[in-house]
Amino acid sequence: MSNKPVSEGNNKRDGKKSEVSPAARRKQIIVGVVMGTVMGVILGALTTFWLWVPAGVAFGLAVGAIMKPPAE
Repeated sequence: MSNKPVSEGNNKRDGKKSEVSPAARRKQIIVGVVMGTVMGVILGALTTFWLWVPAGVAFGLAVGAIMKPPAE
């Protein structure tokens, strides 16, 4: 084991959870869905396979839910 001290920064084990406002979370979900829709439309147009659009929307929703919202 190393003798490095544990940082006092934003550690997930501290128990202090940085709460994200519902507006910021909602904005992040919307941004993800829009990005996924654009990606789906572009892939659908390039491949002429329309099922890329719902796949892009699902991908955008997943990414928007996982990504850390921007700092306010």
